Amino acid sequence: MTMDALTAFGLFAVTSMLVCYALEDRSPWFVLAFAGACALGSIYGILQGAWPFGVVEAVWAVVAVWRWTRRTQPSLK
Repeated sequence: MTMDALTAFGLFAVTSMLVCYALEDRSPWFVLAFAGACALGSIYGILQGAWPFGVVEAVWAVVAVWRWTRRTQPSLK
């Protein structure tokens, strides 16, 4: 059984999302890293041809950036 580059990229993106989500309480930077991982997941979904998955992941990336901004900018709360 072999894994092509696109599948490996998707595995990396989803694994990164899981790890960053699990560590969000430790630092706001994990929230920002989660946003980046969601963006990678979005790219994966679009490249794979599952555009609805790509759109949902892009929305999650925007939400995570908003959450990171609220955690790091007390004046925006």
